[in-house]
Amino acid sequence: MRFPSAFFTGFNFQQKRGAVVSNAFIGVIYNLIGGFSSATNFIPFRQIKRWSWEVYWIIQGFAAWIVAPTLLACIFVPHMWSIIAEAHADPNNHAIAYTVLFGALWGVGGLTFGLAIRYLGFALGYSIALGLCMVFGTIIPPIYHGQIMAIAHTHSGQITLLGVLICAIAVAVNGAAGYSKEKEIAPDATIESGEQTFAFGKGLAIAILAGLMSAFFAFGLDSGSPIAAIAKTHLLAAGHQDLWQNLPILVVLLWGGFFTNIVWSAILIVQNGSFRQFFGEPGVNPMRAAPTSGDTLVDFDPLDASTYDRIAPSTLIANYLYAALAGVLWYFQFFFNSMAKTKMGIYDFSSWTLLMASIIIFATLWGILFKEWQGTSARTKALVAAGLILLIGSTIIIGYGNYLLSLHQ
Repeated sequence: MRFPSAFFTGFNFQQKRGAVVSNAFIGVIYNLIGGFSSATNFIPFRQIKRWSWEVYWIIQGFAAWIVAPTLLACIFVPHMWSIIAEAHADPNNHAIAYTVLFGALWGVGGLTFGLAIRYLGFALGYSIALGLCMVFGTIIPPIYHGQIMAIAHTHSGQITLLGVLICAIAVAVNGAAGYSKEKEIAPDATIESGEQTFAFGKGLAIAILAGLMSAFFAFGLDSGSPIAAIAKTHLLAAGHQDLWQNLPILVVLLWGGFFTNIVWSAILIVQNGSFRQFFGEPGVNPMRAAPTSGDTLVDFDPLDASTYDRIAPSTLIANYLYAALAGVLWYFQFFFNSMAKTKMGIYDFSSWTLLMASIIIFATLWGILFKEWQGTSARTKALVAAGLILLIGSTIIIGYGNYLLSLHQ
């Protein structure tokens, strides 16, 4: 096994010089689209009525980790299943097994990330969990492989690392804003913004765990690089761009993530007796934008007495659709990031930072739109604004560093 060097095969300098010609601007755009998709992922959850967290979480997971990656890989990559079978049959590597394993470990990060959003809200949950994930996923691999100094001794590398540092500072600023918010905001304000279970201490601990475990996504992608190599050969032979070569890795990696999440969700479903909610029994959605105990008239069909203590059929169908939409939106972050990686040159590790920064930027904007910071002081709002400005600045700086690199390729 080749130990992971960075997100989407990271720092193999010689290999990158033979890859697709870099275009930092296109790479930034792809990451911005992916970031918007990911930040928008939790909004459909707010439309789900009378379902418990574990019920809609596993439905969105099936859409995000099984349906979407498989369908899109089959569309864009010819002979996708043959590629996976070929990688599995190779006795010289264990790409499939290690990729699934790292995916399962990353699944813990995905699971705890959902809980972090529940306890911290959109803006703060995204900024802390993904900010830490950004730092670990970007910096640890090159340090482990002793390549950080090589990057730091080039002008473009220094600028790129500066952008990463500014992004990390922005995360700390957002964390300070969250701490200040906890001291200032009233309980009824958290209910109004949809944060019925806001708890900074518990949420912070979960967000830290989510950030640490989410770094395993990088390892899984690198261990799956033989799959990408086979996919690239098939793509070029079929006259397609190798822009899609990482899609089969995502299919295998997300198998592991789905396994972790379905096991945990099943445990919660059994413990809480939530299984019947799949068929219409009401529960409570902690992500609702207003307090709902499951007995509001809007969820009933007044012409059908059987729905008085059950979810109306139309509402049940809508719940499935909203949960599936959330999953598809989540997957698109890696769909677009997988393309961005092929455009970022030998500093493609910075694509991970760009994606995380983009997600946090859009999540912060959604948080402002949903009035998550309403009722806070001018100081707290200034911290939110400062964090947002720093994140935007880091995105521009990282893109500029990659642009400088592209001039010398």
